[in-house]
Parts: sequence; C-alpha cells; structure tokens
Amino acid sequence: MIKTINFYDFQRGFEIQGRQNQFSYSGLKALFEYFEQLEEDCGYSLEFDPVAICCEYVEYDNISEFHLDYDHEDYPDVDSLYDHTQVIEIDKQSFIIVAF
Repeated sequence: MIKTINFYDFQRGFEIQGRQNQFSYSGLKALFEYFEQLEEDCGYSLEFDPVAICCEYVEYDNISEFHLDYDHEDYPDVDSLYDHTQVIEIDKQSFIIVAF
C-alpha cells in the first residue's frame, strides 16, 4: 500500500515520531524536495520512515559545524564532500549529508 504525502504530512511525520528538532524547517523542505526528485528520477516510490531518515541524514549549519564531527583536513569545504557522500545544499552555508 502506498500513500502519497505532501510537505505538511512529511513535516508532521517527524513531529509524531518526536523528531521535530532533527532538521530545520529549511532542511526538511530540502529533504522533501530531494526525495521527491529521487522518486521521479528512479521511477519508484520511497517508504517514508522519519526515524530512518534521522539516522541516515545529518544537517549542518556550516562547514565549521561539520568539522566538529569530521576531519577538516580531508574535507576543507562543502565541495570536497561531493566525492564522499550525498550532499543536499540548503542555502549558501547550511547543508545535509548522508552520514559516513
């Protein structure tokens, strides 16, 4: 069974699971758009699992915040991340990655 959801349902799903603070509003919007595009590009539907998304994706306000978790010498800037993981840019500084 598949249920089509809109952004409101997507956002609400995180709230229901107690994960409303995992991503910023802009981050959730970027993730929603990313998943919609992924479904369109791949031609299949994705299962919506907010807890799994929270375990797999991490939002950073800037590259300095990212460096608290990862070595800054290996990843001096956001562009260097593209060779190692999926990057979803939110704005000029903030971004979401698939944790590695």
